[in-house]
Amino acid sequence: MKYPKAVLDLIECFESLPSVGKKTAERYALYCLMQKEEAELIDFSNALIGLKKDIHICPCCGNITENELCDVCSDDTRNHRLILVVESIKDLFTIEKINEYQGIYHVLNGAISVSKGIGVNDLNIASLEEKCKNGEVDEIILATNATLEGETTARYLHELLKDYNVKITRLAYGLPVGGDLSYADEMTVLKAFEGRREYK
Repeated sequence: MKYPKAVLDLIECFESLPSVGKKTAERYALYCLMQKEEAELIDFSNALIGLKKDIHICPCCGNITENELCDVCSDDTRNHRLILVVESIKDLFTIEKINEYQGIYHVLNGAISVSKGIGVNDLNIASLEEKCKNGEVDEIILATNATLEGETTARYLHELLKDYNVKITRLAYGLPVGGDLSYADEMTVLKAFEGRREYK
């Protein structure tokens, strides 16, 4: 005996999310069916549709926004000559929570990974180099994760940008090698931020 098609379709949708296995997806689908009111499900589905309808990528940094530019890039009080490079939007929001950083960001949308088939051309790098080439940047802070992929990416960016008139620093992580920036607590991120050093 199988679930009705509508339930199977929803299970498949939940199962496509990261870290959601078949049993968890099944539990989520049945919870939506049996525990949620129709109005709640409509609100839920509208929120999902709104992600693609109302949200786009900031052309300046790669952050998400509902406006032409994201809140960071459109803020004139921030230092637009200081750029912090992160792997993901989630990392960007982790840094923002400490209320310490006053520059802008550059989101790579990943890290170089041979095993996953992610190369330089798959990342958002060209616009960062263009800013350096045009003399728009004083300092770049490399905040890629303390993983093999993150370090490989940081080293590539350092080699790519070192000949421009730009200071390149790297966050001094209070994290073990293999740690993920987005899972760090705010104090750890703050200490790493304060202890950044010139990247060589």
